[in-house]
Amino acid sequence: MSESSDGAKPCVLLIDPIPSWIVDRARDLFDLIVLPHEDERPAEFLDNVDRILGIAMPGFARVNAAMMALMPNLQIAACFGVGYDGIDVSYAKQHGIAVSNTPEVLTDCVADLGMALTLATLRKVVEGDRYVRAGRWRSEGILDLSHSPRGRCLGIVGLGRIGMELAKRAEAFGMTIAYYNRSERDDVPYPYHASAVALAEACDVLALTCPGGAATLNLINAEVLEALGPKGYLINIARGSVVDEAALVQALSAQSIAGAGLDVFADEPMVPEALFAFENVVLQPHQASATVETRTAMGNLTIDNLLAHFQGRLLPNKVA
Repeated sequence: MSESSDGAKPCVLLIDPIPSWIVDRARDLFDLIVLPHEDERPAEFLDNVDRILGIAMPGFARVNAAMMALMPNLQIAACFGVGYDGIDVSYAKQHGIAVSNTPEVLTDCVADLGMALTLATLRKVVEGDRYVRAGRWRSEGILDLSHSPRGRCLGIVGLGRIGMELAKRAEAFGMTIAYYNRSERDDVPYPYHASAVALAEACDVLALTCPGGAATLNLINAEVLEALGPKGYLINIARGSVVDEAALVQALSAQSIAGAGLDVFADEPMVPEALFAFENVVLQPHQASATVETRTAMGNLTIDNLLAHFQGRLLPNKVA
């Protein structure tokens, strides 16, 4: 049962976007208040802040200390996603608020898109599509040649679950692997580089699969992009905050790097308009985990974390 001691369903604040079928399941289990966006404060929310015991939220939603302070009885914030950098974890810990996420269930899909972006940039997949649709194949002849991934080095920033799965996919395409982590791993065969700059110098494609947050803010800056060089590509399936977007635009404008494949941005859904002008940039609307299968698994795990908390059990995926 997911009822409180007085028999009532626990009141949970759900921040969109979360798939409708997951919302329907949550509505059956909890007294649900749906917030269209974390920055909105509708009357239904403000009138019920004392009742809210839990939050279900996308990992990129910003739930800061001020917002949590509005809910004096908040017990748990359950993230719909592997990232939880939108939550003020320090505040949550200080006030006994549990924080959970949904790792593992999205690993394969995120790694799939990372490999897809790598292929799309190197092989000019999207550029070729636009070329045909615009009638340029007929009027201008063949598109400029692209590059094969085979024999190239994929440098992975953040060799965790997703990074390891991306490495497997890249190896299947004949790529070699190197990586940069906060610390060297002793359980992988790949060469380690002690900084993002050193890794960028050594690889042909720099793929980001690290967490967001203060520790990685603008980690990929002008120095790293310069080290990547005019034949190097940047792939970001991590968080937009990891990349200094102004430096990226400058590097692309100066042709200091060969191209980029980006699924995430610093201020979503606001994408720097300067990126739209580059044929060698592939853009996606933060959809690495956006398959029916994966989002269903993520949603169910989010609910399972909430249920476990309200039933006094250990959370399947507690991070704080």
